[in-house]
Amino acid sequence: MEYTNILVSQNESIQWVTINRPAQLNALNKQTIQELHNAIAAANKDHTIRVIALIGAGEKAFVAGADIKEFADFSPEEGKNLAKEGQETLFDFIENSKKPVIAAVNGFALGGGLELAMASHIRVASENAKMGLPEVSLGVIPGYGGTQRLAQLVGKGKANEMIFTAGMISATEAQAWGLVNTVCAQEELVATVEKIALKIAQNSPLAIASAIRAVNASTKANLNGFSTEIEEFGNCFGTKDFVEGTTAFLEKRKPTFTI
Repeated sequence: MEYTNILVSQNESIQWVTINRPAQLNALNKQTIQELHNAIAAANKDHTIRVIALIGAGEKAFVAGADIKEFADFSPEEGKNLAKEGQETLFDFIENSKKPVIAAVNGFALGGGLELAMASHIRVASENAKMGLPEVSLGVIPGYGGTQRLAQLVGKGKANEMIFTAGMISATEAQAWGLVNTVCAQEELVATVEKIALKIAQNSPLAIASAIRAVNASTKANLNGFSTEIEEFGNCFGTKDFVEGTTAFLEKRKPTFTI
């Protein structure tokens, strides 16, 4: 598949997807959102891929926000459609990906960029990362799930502070607040992400997909997380991964999980 605004490469079982608009600080426009959707959808169907990693081209920005030129003259109805389509096409799509998505946050992750990172299952930030939701300084609010996922990750009070002030926080602050999992030197970002990804890749992909659904259910008002966990736990017993995992344990060897 050919792309204009992203780059796709594979290292072992890791699919790297690079947002490649450095002149625009990797800002998200409709085309980039659609290309990211297509790349992640393809990775979910590829049996050789176990983990998807997102990163921004260059050293300045992961994604510095949405491309404001695309919606500066929108009507209220057009604004609602923009948010709805974006959430469904990319942000919710990432959250519900059956394969884990890791955001490698290098530089600025602002607005839609932070929302992209928050939709991912794990976030690793370089020491130079700066994160924020500056939308209220433009007379609008986060529209790609930012008000919801930020509150889930850092709590309502901290989320309100970040959104209302439109300020940026450092990678160290983000880790202290629980917004990112790990902080590392910029030159170690890719290696740190790959270390985590390769650990994930050793485990059952079917069980991980079940775990994603169960964890996601904990934040959905229309779902009972405990009931979802029971359902997914039971479903695991009918998979070949369960047979391989338990057999390997009893035989005192490492399991070999295949899709």
